[in-house]
Amino acid sequence: IRNSQPILSNKSQMLGMPQYGLRDNLIKCELLKNEDAYTYIKNYSFFLGTYNVNGKNPKESLSPWLASTTTPPDFYLVAFQELDLSKEAFLFNDTPKEPEWMLAVYKGLHPDAKYAFVRTSSGNKGAVAIRFQFHNSDICVVNSHLAAHTEEFERRNQDFKDICRRMQFSPDDLTLPPLTIMKHNVVLWLGDLNYRISDLEVDHVKDLIAKKDFESLYNHDQLKRQMDEEVVFVGFTEGEIDFQPTYKYDTGSDQWDTSEKCRVPAWCDRILWRGKNIKHHMTLKTSDHKPVSSLLEIGIKVVNEESYKRTFEEIVRHIDRLENDCIPSVSLSQREFHFQDVKFMQHQAKTVTVYNDGQVPCQFEFIPKLDEPSYCKPWLAANPAKGFLAQGDVDIDLEVFVNRSTAPELNSGQQQLEDILVLHLDRGKDYFISVTGNYLPSCFGSSLSTLCLLREPIQDMPLETIRDNPETDKPQEIPKEIWMMVDHLFRNAKKQEELFQQPGLRSEFEEIRDCLDTGSLDTLPGSNHSVSEALLLFLDALPEPVIPFSFYLQCLECCSDSSQCRQIISMLPQCHKNVFNYLTAFLQELLKYSAHNRLDVNILGRLTMHFHYLFWCIFVCRFLRAQASFNGKQNSKVYSTQDTFSVY
Repeated sequence: IRNSQPILSNKSQMLGMPQYGLRDNLIKCELLKNEDAYTYIKNYSFFLGTYNVNGKNPKESLSPWLASTTTPPDFYLVAFQELDLSKEAFLFNDTPKEPEWMLAVYKGLHPDAKYAFVRTSSGNKGAVAIRFQFHNSDICVVNSHLAAHTEEFERRNQDFKDICRRMQFSPDDLTLPPLTIMKHNVVLWLGDLNYRISDLEVDHVKDLIAKKDFESLYNHDQLKRQMDEEVVFVGFTEGEIDFQPTYKYDTGSDQWDTSEKCRVPAWCDRILWRGKNIKHHMTLKTSDHKPVSSLLEIGIKVVNEESYKRTFEEIVRHIDRLENDCIPSVSLSQREFHFQDVKFMQHQAKTVTVYNDGQVPCQFEFIPKLDEPSYCKPWLAANPAKGFLAQGDVDIDLEVFVNRSTAPELNSGQQQLEDILVLHLDRGKDYFISVTGNYLPSCFGSSLSTLCLLREPIQDMPLETIRDNPETDKPQEIPKEIWMMVDHLFRNAKKQEELFQQPGLRSEFEEIRDCLDTGSLDTLPGSNHSVSEALLLFLDALPEPVIPFSFYLQCLECCSDSSQCRQIISMLPQCHKNVFNYLTAFLQELLKYSAHNRLDVNILGRLTMHFHYLFWCIFVCRFLRAQASFNGKQNSKVYSTQDTFSVY
């Protein structure tokens, strides 16, 4: 709770007792619960500022922005975006412009106070965050730069959710789970959020700005609409928008964008917090954005040492009485859980509530069963897997998620969704929770040989048919699922920019997966990016890659020789050989349109490095180079580009 010296004379003796770990956790928990008894609220002023500088150097004083308050603030929290747009800054995450802007900030601070530098954090496109404890309050500050372009508001929503999910801080106590952004007392979020003004022509927007009719304009603000629908920034508030949009200006002026794109003005630069008051300064003309600032007065919990000492002593005496009389005990809301229709890469969760029905707090943990390495199967997780329950109850999420590592054995029926969890109480007994489910087989995580034998969608086939690999008169040359994805991209995405590089939407991937597994549609749904990502996920999930593991060494030894490459390909199992030729023919077809899609051999080789098959990446990259010269002399008889895409 606090990095201070023990204030009880007998504390060292108490901490030496056998159950020190449990007692210490209990004391911390009780101190938190009774925090109001030994703390009082003191207000501190926080200056929050955000500025997209568009890669420019500081040319003007920042004082009109940073020193605009009557009295100096207690804290400065300043966020910059696009500090350096050079390739070197992107690759090495280092820029000489950072010291220049830091110096400009120092010079622009309020002159009536002295400030100490605390922390800086660099990044590129996404978010950086810091957390700190001030007295007894935890504060998290996030600086984010979300996806651009008017139509990409859903991508910005997803960026926000990904930042909240992936941004984690390691606690001082490594036995505790990581801290997320939303686990703090105060969260301050600022940056270039890139939400735009929708459904209005640019001239209409400028006319409303000229009339200072910001209320009408604000009703078309994407962030306001998304917050009203509780899609993003749930629980956050924002100050009144009573200033003109901060984006986009001609650099170095107050004139709206006069470039060919003539972008619609928008409030891209935002500050969200648990308070009020935001004010905007229009004096700086360095960037195509304008800086935004907000002065917040935040109530901080400050410890009264005498009250803290009394509370601590009362808690210790109370714990002593409880430990002498009671042992821990809990009851569970449910002992058996069944997950219906589990699908590949589709998260499902159910909640078990653990009630502390005993007289003392308890420490719980899921423990492995005899001779098992983990407390659960790899497709299952409990969150939290351990914890401390003082009184009342705690919800534990039982989460099922089948990925590339667990799908193959579930598809083949070698494994089922069945497990028993053992919930152990420290100094108490064990409780058993049964988890079952039915998994819907998927082409994702199935072998190429199996899929070539299946004439019908995989979910229309009995499990024993899939498991026994029935012989057919003539197996398909390649799995129909690969053909559907490649055929879709061949027809629709040959000229698509950033193909295989821009991720798709999770919801569209799920539709594509269901379409392939059930045969419910003749054409694939979703965008080209979602289909291309589905193809990569399909290849990544193969139990045996297109180039089987046993061929890796040979591939590396001969990949610089085109004739030896073709010899290796001829030795592959028939379905693997067909798929390899089919995919490389498709990649060669994409290279014909490189002037439009901006793909080259290196990009097509590198993209597979994000997945499991490094060897295949190297081999394909070199094979394509070799084929580029070979194809000038002759074409593949069976898998020429034309025949490849008419085979079905």
